[in-house]
Amino acid sequence: MLIMGVPMRFALGILAMVGATVSGAAMAQAPAAGSSSASVPSPSFPAWAYPWAPDFKGPPDDGVPRHVPDSAAAFTLTQERNLFFVPDWHPDDHPAMPDVVAHGRQPDVRACGSCHRAEGTGGPENASLAGLPASYIVQQIADYKSGARKFAGPQRSPSLLMTAIAKATTEEEAKAAAAYFAALKPKANIRVVEADTVPKTQIARVFYMLSKDGGTEPIGERIVEVPVDAEQFEHRDTRSQFIAYVPQESIAKGEALAKTGGNGITTPCATCHGPDLRGVDSVPGIAGRSPSYLVRQIYDFQQHARAGSAGAPMAPVVEKLTHGDMISLAAYVSSLKP
Repeated sequence: MLIMGVPMRFALGILAMVGATVSGAAMAQAPAAGSSSASVPSPSFPAWAYPWAPDFKGPPDDGVPRHVPDSAAAFTLTQERNLFFVPDWHPDDHPAMPDVVAHGRQPDVRACGSCHRAEGTGGPENASLAGLPASYIVQQIADYKSGARKFAGPQRSPSLLMTAIAKATTEEEAKAAAAYFAALKPKANIRVVEADTVPKTQIARVFYMLSKDGGTEPIGERIVEVPVDAEQFEHRDTRSQFIAYVPQESIAKGEALAKTGGNGITTPCATCHGPDLRGVDSVPGIAGRSPSYLVRQIYDFQQHARAGSAGAPMAPVVEKLTHGDMISLAAYVSSLKP
């Protein structure tokens, strides 16, 4: 269910900016901004999972070095926005990065860590790569390159950039990046909270943050996943934490679906992903990963946009899932320890 998608993080210092304010009701019913007119979303299309504000602009670089908690490092906004550079706030937390992860290769192969970060923690807009099987990562890069892996939702910058990077990546670079991320331990950085009412949010290009104007609204049929500290997240700090608000009782519903298959609705997740959903051999672990990302992958499999080697076994598993089923499964799986 998982692998790479890449953000365009240009909105540093984001708390001072005004993003696109999002109504829960509107996001639950309408396609996300930037949706392709070439295809009509199915009734189960999770529009809320595809935040996209392409005109969002961050503040200009004032030249002042930024800092994050518990780090002696300092980087300017220009450095942080450079996709051939990785802001390494906590170098003692991980082994040395291979060159493709730390710097990429100009002009087309951006540094893997610039978007997935030095420890592969990623974010709601892309994939957490830490601990994924190396063979799986290599296969997904190959699928992006061949066109076997596409996207069922709007053509957001993470999707387009990841495809372009994969097409330019060599086999040796793919193997080096995969070996590095596979050796890292996934971090428990998402707290899943059931709620009827949630804080209002706004879009910062490709992810949600709390609205600077405050306020609350009904959650509706969606997941609201936000960084606890949006500015820290935009600095690409691997220790950033997230809160994912989910509808009441969705965790229990998801657990029932994940463990029993819901009387034929789906297949128990442990069948392939292991008893603790942390993966088996070349099958990726899904426990504790971003619920927004999980829902996007479920939908992509359902729409046959992911036609690579992982697509064949997943297609019948997700075929009957409704929008609500996707939310419940993601809520439960994300609440588990990675």
